[in-house]
Amino acid sequence: MNLESRTDITPALRIIPRDQHIISRKNISKAALRVLYRLNEVGYTAYLVGGAVRDLLLGLHPKDFDVATSATPDEVKKLFRNCRLIGRRFRLAHVVFGPEIIEVATFRGLGEEGAEGDRHIIDGRIVRDNIWGTIEEDAVRRDFRVNALYYDISDFSVRDYVGGMQDLQDRVLRLIGDPVTRYREDPVRMLRAARLAAKLDMRIDTAAMAPFETLGPLLADAAPARLFDESLKMFLGGQGLKSFRMLEHCGLLKFLFPATARALKRGDDALRSLVEQGLANTDARIAEGKSVTPAFLFAVLLWGEVRDVAHHYIAQGMDGNEAWARAAAQVVAEQCQRVAIPRRFTFTMEEIWSLQPRFEQVQRKRVFRLMTHPRFRAAFDFLLLRADESPAMRELGQWWAHAQLLPQDVLAAALPASGGSHVSDNAVLPVAGRPPRRRRRSRPGDKSGSV
Repeated sequence: MNLESRTDITPALRIIPRDQHIISRKNISKAALRVLYRLNEVGYTAYLVGGAVRDLLLGLHPKDFDVATSATPDEVKKLFRNCRLIGRRFRLAHVVFGPEIIEVATFRGLGEEGAEGDRHIIDGRIVRDNIWGTIEEDAVRRDFRVNALYYDISDFSVRDYVGGMQDLQDRVLRLIGDPVTRYREDPVRMLRAARLAAKLDMRIDTAAMAPFETLGPLLADAAPARLFDESLKMFLGGQGLKSFRMLEHCGLLKFLFPATARALKRGDDALRSLVEQGLANTDARIAEGKSVTPAFLFAVLLWGEVRDVAHHYIAQGMDGNEAWARAAAQVVAEQCQRVAIPRRFTFTMEEIWSLQPRFEQVQRKRVFRLMTHPRFRAAFDFLLLRADESPAMRELGQWWAHAQLLPQDVLAAALPASGGSHVSDNAVLPVAGRPPRRRRRSRPGDKSGSV
């Protein structure tokens, strides 16, 4: 691998002085500053790099701060007692400050003859890359131009080797080098392009998007655990709805969530409403600083396929409970081949799905048993998302919302001990906050009091 593999990119340094950019040290993690100063003090070069610099230049607040340096991982470890080395594919140093981790990477090289380290490539994919190099080589090794900007703590300037500042101004994501080569090296870069475009409100360069349809199947070769992490970044980063729409726009959804893509392709408007509202609600909770769970979001994304498969089994004569259980297991198994959703989440997803038919069973014992289920709240929130499926589903959601407002004794009095299973059949609830009407006790010979 050499400079020529980066096609039109030749390192050409542009230095943006302090008075021409908006980055201030007060917006940089104190832990990251400590790492930068320490490395510089002992004679290494070190820069803040990547997404942190990009976000600071856009006026955003980075979550993570990464450092690139001339020091090797072992040299970094000798400088910081609170350092641990991680990774085989990419050897990195993590300097730990309480809950905060500063990731320190040695400048990556281009693998020319005599370079220190090792690189292993299989079918164009980089499976191990620990070749050390210069900052110029490191810049052209990065994925997008906007991610190849370096903040210099010594003079507070920004160093731009590949035109990243211009791309930030143009609001465009361009790959460094030939897109086909870069995606073959690491197919997950396609997902990163979609995620960053959604997060930063940027467009993906035409040349960068062109290979998606052809190379999208390469995502099947990516580690499912890595795709799970990438999914969390996309859908639980506060821009979930925009990321989802960007995946559809780029034609990548079918490679990451094939069951979701199939269900949506069947043209179910209610399902699209459920998915998009679920993502919008998650974004709103994140914006408000509230907790979110991946299980609920994955349950939303896979619901259409689970529902359709369950209905197919029921139509074949299978018992309802078994049909839902088998459908859930089947869809989850398929999805986990692409995205390794941990069992602690798939278990919750399956419970949310299995509780949906039980909302239609409004006999007294069943209602109270369901209300005390550990997943009742999540399942009820899911039920409300299904309101657009039909007028009956909207009515069902309203019924359960009303039922939760009633005192337990009032609710019990309004519910039948047995009978039909639909709310319109047998369970008209009193208005919340008002006592139920007392039924006149029937007297001998009084026909109006019979049940």
